[in-house]
Amino acid sequence: MMGQLPPGQNALFYEFSIDDHVPQDHLLRALDQFLDFGELRTYLLPYYSAIGRPSIDPELMIRMLLIGYCYGIRSERRLCEEVHLNLAYRWFCRLGLEDQVPNHSTFSKNRHGRYRDAELFRHVFESVVTRCMDEGLVAGEGFAVDASIIKADANRARGFPGNEGVDWERPGRKTRAVREYLDALDNDSEQITTHEATRKAISLTDPSSCWTSSVGGPAFYAYSTNYLIDTQCAIIVDARGCSATLRQERAVARTMLDYAQERFSLNLKC
Repeated sequence: MMGQLPPGQNALFYEFSIDDHVPQDHLLRALDQFLDFGELRTYLLPYYSAIGRPSIDPELMIRMLLIGYCYGIRSERRLCEEVHLNLAYRWFCRLGLEDQVPNHSTFSKNRHGRYRDAELFRHVFESVVTRCMDEGLVAGEGFAVDASIIKADANRARGFPGNEGVDWERPGRKTRAVREYLDALDNDSEQITTHEATRKAISLTDPSSCWTSSVGGPAFYAYSTNYLIDTQCAIIVDARGCSATLRQERAVARTMLDYAQERFSLNLKC
């Protein structure tokens, strides 16, 4: 006989374990066994107030961001929705069925504020590299440098020819991206000043990006992401961004080599 769904009456009590509904071969299980955030709260302690209401656990936010990176979820709003709905994501984030998922605006406030000031993501990244070294995955005998072009969130029409004559003090123009750009000009080296003087176009919304073009395509504003890779197991030991110019990429490559040698005591042979 044809079956049918039970009547829509909720049970009074449930016996439910999220762990039972996450497959043993799930990617997040494999990742979870290597995560150790024991020092995370101690590292961030100076950046939190000693009074006031308790904040969202920073480990929860890091775990949610790892889910976003692993599954290509770029929108913080969508990431919160996915963690709310997906049992495996809740398990990985140590959230029960009734626990609240943080609001998406919380990510932006912490990423551009407290976490950025503390260089938290650099701290987490370097702890992973150290773990890889302890496991023998980094030989330190051969390295490669790779760069990728990342399109900036800057409108082509919102550009200005050259860098001379731009009124950065104009009302509405002093955005966070502009402030960071002007701070870099004030604090950085003569090399950056020389580079700025020769620019043919500058974005008024994201001036740190560079006007560039790909093969066979139109020009656009972009950045360059640079990676220093140990060739034994293709482990990335450093990553930095810069403007999408060969001059900047060469300078960043040298910076990564020097930093990795000092930070991880690697005998670099490139």
